[in-house]
Amino acid sequence: MATQREKAEAFRKLHASGTFVIPNPWDIGSAKILASLGYQALATTSAGFAFSVGRPDGDGVIGREETLANFATIVHATDLPVSADLQAGFGRAPETVAETIRLAGEAGLVGGSIEDATGDAAHPIQDLGRAKERIIAAVEAARAMKFPFTLTARAENFLWGRADLADTITRLQAFQEAGADVLYAPGLKTEAEISAVVKSVDRPVNVLIGGRTKPLTVSDLARLGVRRVSVGSGFYLAALGAFYRVAKDMKENGVASFAEGAMPFDQVNALFGGS
Repeated sequence: MATQREKAEAFRKLHASGTFVIPNPWDIGSAKILASLGYQALATTSAGFAFSVGRPDGDGVIGREETLANFATIVHATDLPVSADLQAGFGRAPETVAETIRLAGEAGLVGGSIEDATGDAAHPIQDLGRAKERIIAAVEAARAMKFPFTLTARAENFLWGRADLADTITRLQAFQEAGADVLYAPGLKTEAEISAVVKSVDRPVNVLIGGRTKPLTVSDLARLGVRRVSVGSGFYLAALGAFYRVAKDMKENGVASFAEGAMPFDQVNALFGGS
């Protein structure tokens, strides 16, 4: 197995040039499947994890200790570098955010993201000054580690119905000044929005691909200068959607449609170490 430093250095190199896809597993099994397909790094999904244990998504719905325990199982499931969705850092204070970053490193993670959302629908986005202070604290904690922890800063405007591109760019630029290694504004939809963000900063940009960005492909995003492409909870929702459809078909029609498109038992068993 590679050391944490080796994983961290490999992860940094992935951001140096070109474009790579970082898929989002939610447990050991999904991490092993993704590794078997040849992906070079993994990122956790807070929503996928929450849904997989029957709870809603949301900052603080699942506590920091339980969340990091799940992330640690993903870290040890494969030899790939793993970055984490650390939501809003499990607390408002910059000191709490810094502690979360430190604990993420102790869990074996080589990167993580901190967002500027509050979880409060009435005031969904933190004041810019406070948000920047939190990123500064996260960066300081990351730099104190004995390996290059990659800190991603997220501007959440678009996910909370605030499609203000100018403010989003201002926030990403502030997070860049604070020392963030990667910048991310989930919810961007169009080539124009994505291109504007990429051109406004000098750090690698992560873009969430999926229903919002359709019909854009990874090749399209690469052409726009995007360095990293993630799927968020997309793969989990796709798996759950398939489960729901075949279960509903069996209940309503008595049809075993689940046999169509299912992974063969022997393939799954072998993938997970069986014979």
